Amino acid sequence: MMKQIKLITLMIFTALVANIGFADGYPVPWQIDFQEAVTPLMHEMVAFHNMMLWIIFGISGFVLLLILVTCFKFKASRNPIPSKRTHNTLIEIIWTGVPVIILLIIAIPSFKLLYNTDVDREMDMTLKVTGYQWYWGYEYPDEGDLSFLSYIIPDDQIKPGEFRLLEVDNRVVLPTNTNIRIIITGADVIHAFAVPAFGIKTDAIPGRLNETWVRIEKEGVYHGQCSEICGLGHGFMPIAVEAVSPEKYKAWVNTAKQKFAALDLSTTIQLAENK
Repeated sequence: MMKQIKLITLMIFTALVANIGFADGYPVPWQIDFQEAVTPLMHEMVAFHNMMLWIIFGISGFVLLLILVTCFKFKASRNPIPSKRTHNTLIEIIWTGVPVIILLIIAIPSFKLLYNTDVDREMDMTLKVTGYQWYWGYEYPDEGDLSFLSYIIPDDQIKPGEFRLLEVDNRVVLPTNTNIRIIITGADVIHAFAVPAFGIKTDAIPGRLNETWVRIEKEGVYHGQCSEICGLGHGFMPIAVEAVSPEKYKAWVNTAKQKFAALDLSTTIQLAENK
């Protein structure tokens, strides 16, 4: 029994230690916290989450304290004659007023965060994302006819240092410190474009264009996945975004245009469906 307790304690300690640092754009085993925030939107989400934790802990602790005090002070052995009081005006005012104040404290940053998720600022470029069963299509309207498809890399082709179920053959390349509008739609069923480090999760709905935006603050590779159950291959359509400097992005655009010039998007989709 002692060995089991020690093992459980060691596992808990390991999990906590593993989460002291943040993963850079990908999940890690035993992770209990967010991935590192690399966009202004995600920074706001983390701050709101942390504020809510303090409020939840405070309310839960206060309620637990009330329960313990009530159990001790009003138990039958200490109160052989039960109280017949039905109400207390002051207490009723307090337990109505305090929750209203707490809700206002929550509402103000919540509405601010919701407002900031809207694409209401000047954008520097646009990326169009289309969800397919079961892969992603990307188009760069500002770069002419640049478009390509992105498939998961099979397990038997994963290289050392790459992440199973998260690596793709063609990564999305985006510049840092740039306001990027992301237009998202679906071609067959409902998908969801989600990248945790960016703080975005937007449904890809056939026949509808949804919008979100990002401003990536740090170079790196950031992973995401489809977050709407979309069929047999739902767990096999990852997202990999490579953030680079604006100079490197321009160089990549020139290289990518040559790489994907042989096949346009419609031809590539047709070939993919015939596989």
